[in-house]
Parts: sequence; C-alpha cells; structure tokens
Amino acid sequence: QVQLVESGGGLVQAGGSLRLSCAASGSFFSINDMGWYRQAPGKERELVANIISGGTTRYADSVKGRFTLSRDNAKNTVYLQMNSLKPEDTAVYYCNVVALTIRAGPKINYWGQGTQVTVSS
Repeated sequence: QVQLVESGGGLVQAGGSLRLSCAASGSFFSINDMGWYRQAPGKERELVANIISGGTTRYADSVKGRFTLSRDNAKNTVYLQMNSLKPEDTAVYYCNVVALTIRAGPKINYWGQGTQVTVSS
C-alpha cells in the first residue's frame, strides 16, 4: 500500500505563487508515475502535470510556462511549483501516484486526499 501526504495549498492573490508537495510512503516495489490533478467545482478532474517513470513530464496546456513539476526519487516526493497563478487555477489539487506494490505486479493508482488552492482576483 502507498500513502500520500500532500501539503502546500492555500489562498493566494492572482499573480502569486504556491508550491505543492506530495510524499509517498508505505510498502511498494516501485513508483512509476507521479503528478497532480485538479478538480474545480462542477468540473471533471483534469491532469495538471505528471512525470512518468522514464522521466518525461507532461503539462496541461493551461499551465505550461507557469507551473513546474519536479520529482525527488530518493524522497519519493513530487513538487508542483505554481507561478503566475490565475483565478481559474482555483481547484482542489490531488496528488497521483502509479506504483507497483510487488515486482511484476499490476500498476495501481493512488490518490492523495486533496489540497485546496484558491486564487483571488
């Protein structure tokens, strides 16, 4: 099992910055993908950014150039640096990890509890 602990959400004015962190712990063989999704009221959950096991990073078009995702494999932690925040970035942000709990086992999705990011205009 994998436990995810998120931190770093909050309230910020438009143009400001926040940094989200998500640390994975527990019993697992390996962590493949790590990243963040978000869900605004009345909308579906969407990918913000993720890093797959080969190192490729994907960003939603709406955050390219403003958000930066980084990963510390030694700490099993992923960070999302969010700059130039806009009111439309307001959402609950969820950490997502894809892990193998046993060697050659299935990839399993794990989700954090979510952290609120609110950007005021």
